[in-house]
Amino acid sequence: MTDLNQALATAEAQVGEMLNRVLSAETAPEARLYEAMRYATLDGGKRLRPFFVLQCAGLFDVAREGSLRTAAAVELVHCYSLIHDDLPAMDDDDLRRGRPTTHRQFDEATAILSGDALLTLAFEVLAHPDTHNNPSVRSDLVLELARAAGGHGMVGGQMIDLSAAKESFSIGEITRMQRLKTGALIAFSCEAGAILGSAIDPAHEALRGYAHDLGLAFQIADDLLDVEGTVEETGKAVGKDENAGKATFVGILGRERARAQASLLADQAVQHLAIFDEKADLLRAVARFVVERRS
Repeated sequence: MTDLNQALATAEAQVGEMLNRVLSAETAPEARLYEAMRYATLDGGKRLRPFFVLQCAGLFDVAREGSLRTAAAVELVHCYSLIHDDLPAMDDDDLRRGRPTTHRQFDEATAILSGDALLTLAFEVLAHPDTHNNPSVRSDLVLELARAAGGHGMVGGQMIDLSAAKESFSIGEITRMQRLKTGALIAFSCEAGAILGSAIDPAHEALRGYAHDLGLAFQIADDLLDVEGTVEETGKAVGKDENAGKATFVGILGRERARAQASLLADQAVQHLAIFDEKADLLRAVARFVVERRS
């Protein structure tokens, strides 16, 4: 676990530096917008999605600059989604990463615009020649991130989630919702490494399978944290899903079955990595970390 902790800390620092570069401070009239963007993005979060990008890109010896830019783009999309999810019209949260949410720190209009700007900046970063010298690779990255973030991905999952407190969902419906809301961006984070490295199909499919199982394990762990975690551990409000009557994995399966299912999915995720030998050891370790984390 020491190696994983060190790798996570290194990735967090390097991605943080890249985010600081692409989110340069502004003194123009729109400076407040950039202040909000930086507030929502810098100095917080586990950077797990960027870590997946970096580790998967490392399997194919991708240039570090390109993998860091791609990792930063994923985090920009993730942070945009958190800003919008926290808004009063969505989850109406006051706390994120142990600090006031962006709309509380600034105002709702600024929060909405800063989320919009982070999303579009992500595609600007991916499309830049510094991300990869092959325009086809950059185009594939843009295409796949758009799919993962859009109506048939993260945004679509959020739309379904808004109905979760009003309708009775089966385990299959919850699984679909979470594959879109949470799993799609995690899947892109893993597959981006294969895209950057122009990987052959078996390697690409292995990472897709890994991300597929890990994304669900990640969400089940989140559901468990919502009922078992504390504000101090998670940096955000807990117990909200249960209080709102939302259908979750824990609500349907119960805590122990949900915990066992998360562990099983993590084990299944690891099995997809067999073709990479020891090069994927940190990806194996992070699969266990995902289901055992307390934040």
